[in-house]
Amino acid sequence: MNIKFSPPDITQAEIDEVVDTLKSGWITTGPKTGKFEREIARYCNTAAAVCLNSATAGLELILRFLGVGAGDEVITSAYTYTASASVINHVGAKIVLVDTDKDDFYISADNVRKAITDKTKAIIGVDFAGVVADYDKLYEIAKEKKALFTPSSDVQKALGRVAIIADAAHSFGATRCGKRSGEIADFTSFSFHAVKNLTTAEGGAVTWRDIAGIDNEYIYSQIKLDSLHGQSKDALSKMKAGAWEYDIKLLGYKCNMTDISAALGLAQFNRYEGMLARRKEIIATYNAAFAGTSIRPIAHDTRDSIGSGHLYITRILGIDEARRNEIITKMAQAGIATNVHYKPLAMFEGYKALGFNISDYPNAYDLYRNEITLPLHTLLTDEEVAYVAAKLKEIVGV
Repeated sequence: MNIKFSPPDITQAEIDEVVDTLKSGWITTGPKTGKFEREIARYCNTAAAVCLNSATAGLELILRFLGVGAGDEVITSAYTYTASASVINHVGAKIVLVDTDKDDFYISADNVRKAITDKTKAIIGVDFAGVVADYDKLYEIAKEKKALFTPSSDVQKALGRVAIIADAAHSFGATRCGKRSGEIADFTSFSFHAVKNLTTAEGGAVTWRDIAGIDNEYIYSQIKLDSLHGQSKDALSKMKAGAWEYDIKLLGYKCNMTDISAALGLAQFNRYEGMLARRKEIIATYNAAFAGTSIRPIAHDTRDSIGSGHLYITRILGIDEARRNEIITKMAQAGIATNVHYKPLAMFEGYKALGFNISDYPNAYDLYRNEITLPLHTLLTDEEVAYVAAKLKEIVGV
């Protein structure tokens, strides 16, 4: 066996869509990107969406649109990938990491409540393994702490409280309390990276809820503007005969999505419900295999939420970090690629240099020390899924 961890599921449909784009004579941001944006907005029940080159760019442009910068604080989870926090540093604000609750992968509402100050401008919640975080709790806290909030931009004034942002890199297609990921938080950033359920090779998108007093077209145009150097015309508009002249409205960035990427996304979109269904089948097989053992998977579907099945997270009860790493090595020897989600941010040199110490995040460390992520993707066969489950049980000794 040679079972990969998360290869992209590319069919002839994706190839044909990309070839069509290449033959069209327009390969950067253009009509297919616009179509993909409209499909995402429709799917997420939002007024609009902006496609970008990554979820990281999405998070940073959200913070910049909100006017978050030097002297501000933004809260996020200690148990996440670096992108959730690094963007805070990019805009000049202070990263405030909070621990999870014990045996829980999501940002702790109680710890968020304790961390809010009069400098707090946003909370970045993190959807994990395809499951949407509990943003209702974060909204409640933001409303509780309104008296502390000091807005420093028109958008912040319109919100009237700390902004709730979703790092939804894992949760495209997931729902919570009947609402789709993308329409729950004030702003949401999705990832379409190569390892995600729906891929554009590299890519991401931003969606948002309506904000009273702020026009949705304004939000769309400002984020779009910031993604392309602050240029008043995109390349497609500039290429029209005689329409070369443009303005630089602001000193923006370069993180737009191309039509080649959007073509991949559009083809994937047509297959997405079937891809989600296959992930559910794999999860059910794993769950049945591990029932009654010390291998404990994350709950993908609960009373309140239906996950997108992005990652199959397990915790091996009663083991430490060294034993976990030994299991990963033995799985590799058996031809199975596994992973760990995540090494807490405070364990990395870049975050240690900012003063973070893992001893301040005991619950995050406790999650990390015995976590193993199994392959979960739509190219897995039933035979491979059964083999992965059997080998893990054999190596763990259950």
